[in-house]
Order: sequence, then structure tokens, then C-alpha cells
Amino acid sequence: MNVGVISDVHGNKVALDAVLEDLPPVDALVCAGDVVGYNPWPAECVDELRERDVPTVMGNHDRAVASGSTFRFNNMAAAGVKYAREELTGDQLDWLESLPDERVELEDRLKLVHGHPDDPDRYTYPDEFSARMLEGEDVLVMGHTHVQHCERYGEGIVLNPGSVGQPRDGDPRAAYAVVDLDGMDVDLYRVEYDIDAVIDAVEAAGLPERIGQRLKTGQ
Repeated sequence: MNVGVISDVHGNKVALDAVLEDLPPVDALVCAGDVVGYNPWPAECVDELRERDVPTVMGNHDRAVASGSTFRFNNMAAAGVKYAREELTGDQLDWLESLPDERVELEDRLKLVHGHPDDPDRYTYPDEFSARMLEGEDVLVMGHTHVQHCERYGEGIVLNPGSVGQPRDGDPRAAYAVVDLDGMDVDLYRVEYDIDAVIDAVEAAGLPERIGQRLKTGQ
């Protein structure tokens, strides 16, 4: 069974479309959170995942948009939350609010969290990955850092597919992964998309210019 894995879409429909077009044939698709925030297509990204019935967990930006709280958010993140709350319908906000902090899917073989199994808001970078994080599942998927990385252990796989909509690992291309649950293997993918179109849309939406400009360097 091949499973497409995405995370941290952050309202970037241009990048999401590129990933979905590039995605090889898979049996399932899952998302490790932060569907919204920063970029100017929160409604379109929510609808895309809802229409595809993609199992999704709640990211910190999803929670902030659902609740209206921007505590500890910088000006770019706070602006993205405000914009998303203005753009989303009540039904779309209800969907965000309904997302769980973790999900175990595919016959309990794959666990989805956003930050860390013990704390959904904890940034867990590649040097912190360990087999101890696995709790019986074959694959643990995390997001939040926007850094693409995978580690294979005897107990299973720990994976961050990277960010679709705002990579922060120095590679501006949209990131995703495909997990082969039969062979217990992972392929990491990157795909180019029209960053200039996103920059123009960010400006047109009145969002902070830096949201778009940072996409050029993957920072």
C-alpha cells in the first residue's frame, strides 16, 4: 500500500495543486496539519482536503484560525490567521475545529501528529527523531517544522514530509512524501511551482509582503 503524505499546506493552493498533480498513484493520502495560515487561499485548501476526504490532524495555525487566538504568533502568522477567519465559512471553520490532535490510520499502522506525539505544538527537528517516539505504529508522521526528513529504525519509520506551502529547509520547492507500507520504505519528493503567482496573490490580498518573498529561498 502506497500512502501520499503532506503537511503544512498553509493556504498555498498553487503549491498544493502542484503537489497533487505530481503525486504518483497512491492508495491513500494523509495530512499532518496546518492546512491554513499565511497564504491567501485558506478556503480553497480546506475544500480540497475535505472533498478528497483526507485524514488530517489539527496544526497550530488550524487551531488559531478556528479559535481566533493568535497568542505568540508573529505579525505574518497573525495576519494569516485574521485573513483566514475572514475568508472561511462557518462550515469550513467547524471542520478545522473538529480536527483531532492525532490520528491512527490504515489499520493502526500510521500515526499522524502535527508537532510531537507528546505535544502537538512542539517543534521536532530531524536531530530529535528517535525510535522511542514510535508507540506500536509502523510509521509516525509529524509536520510543524517545515523541514523534510525521514529516519528508518528497526521499530519503524519517523517522517516529516516537509511543507507543501512554506518550506523552511532551504529548498523552495513544495515538499511531500510517499510511504510504501508493504516494503516499509519512503520516497521524499520536491516539486516546483509558480512562486511569483503566490507573491502577487499575497500582495493583492493585503497580507505582509514577507509571506510571499520568503518562499523564494525556502526560509
